[in-house]
Amino acid sequence: MLKIFGAPSRYVQGPDALSGLGAFAARLGRRAVVVSDPLVGKMIGERVLRLCAEEQVDARISLVEGEVTHQKIAAVVESVRAHAPDLVIAAGGGKSIDIGKAVANALKTRLITVPTVASNDSPTSKNYVIYDDRHQLVAVEHLPFDPDYVVVDTLLLSKAPKHLFLAGIGDAISKKFEAEQAFAAGGANMFGEHSTLAAQLLADGCYRILRADAAAALDCAGSGSPTPAFERAVEATLLLSGLGFESGGLSIAHALTRGWPAVPGVAAAMHGLQVAFGLLIQLTLEKRDDAIVAELAEWYRTVGLPRSLADLGAAEASQASLLEAAERTLTAPHVRNFKRALSAAELAACLDTFRHATPI
Repeated sequence: MLKIFGAPSRYVQGPDALSGLGAFAARLGRRAVVVSDPLVGKMIGERVLRLCAEEQVDARISLVEGEVTHQKIAAVVESVRAHAPDLVIAAGGGKSIDIGKAVANALKTRLITVPTVASNDSPTSKNYVIYDDRHQLVAVEHLPFDPDYVVVDTLLLSKAPKHLFLAGIGDAISKKFEAEQAFAAGGANMFGEHSTLAAQLLADGCYRILRADAAAALDCAGSGSPTPAFERAVEATLLLSGLGFESGGLSIAHALTRGWPAVPGVAAAMHGLQVAFGLLIQLTLEKRDDAIVAELAEWYRTVGLPRSLADLGAAEASQASLLEAAERTLTAPHVRNFKRALSAAELAACLDTFRHATPI
């Protein structure tokens, strides 16, 4: 295998970063479609249109709601096709950004992502996830490129609710350990090749920043006033985490998201909370030193991340549901990025030990 590292062409972060959007758009195209949900459209839609118009970019808004399904994507594509866009601006949370990516892919346009929450690292990557109407995963699809611009206005992000930022931190904290496993197993990253050392270092930096700054950053969440700790944690959650997973690779913590829908309670949890809990499972399966897992679990307690099935409302999960979760997990491609083969029985037994608390 070769080594491949990918990244957005430009990443722009800071208070009022959105003010530069029109100029960024004008470098990429002249006819834009802005994909966002109604809440984000109400919040920044008129401003985005004005910023584009000031730079002679003809922009239209397409409002989307609900799951990221093939049917939803096809409907949006058909609704904007007559505008003949050469640029998609995907603004909002993970669903709006993923629909925007899919529209850009279908219409072969350039892409700008504008996250309004830091609940996951979708804004920096080429990947997008397709579900059915029951939120069951259908496919993970890929753009041929990473976004041209990622515009992160921390004034906007600092107004978002704390629980959304916590989910983003949960999603990001795993990337160091998943990239390490992928590297050790000689596995593939999201480009289908080996990880570079740069990706490993970025994933490690993501972990170190979040351990140092996440608690203070969470205190800032919802205030509308970004602090230096908030800025660092946002960069780790969006940029470092995104580069770390896409170019570094994923492992068991993310593979488990294929299995969690089988477990009531966990199935309803936000992606980042599922991943954070899955990391504790992964480290246990790695047979990491108990002191390392205990220290991380204590940090989870201080910031509010789940440490057990009980924390996710699944203390009474049946053995059958845990076994089904394990079986589904082993169908995920990320399980190949682990240093040894796992059985469904071993994985289910490990899940069971986390029923009420971290078992250390």
